[in-house]
Amino acid sequence: MLYQLISLLGAAIVLVGFVGLQLGRLDRMGAWFNGLNLVGSLFLLWVAWHDGRAGFIALELIWAAFSVPPLARRALAR
Repeated sequence: MLYQLISLLGAAIVLVGFVGLQLGRLDRMGAWFNGLNLVGSLFLLWVAWHDGRAGFIALELIWAAFSVPPLARRALAR
């Protein structure tokens, strides 16, 4: 039950970022969009790792990895 809740929370976080992007409220290189993607994908990665789902582990690792460079650039620019 806990893993289901964590996976739903992770999916909701990623979808909030996606909806914000589609509505023009978030920028694809912005901290909020990439932060939401990173946090949501890490939640989903944790559940996939626990379940041993190789395809989902790869997907979430790559999803998280693509969120890190824009966040790092922002952090280094400050």
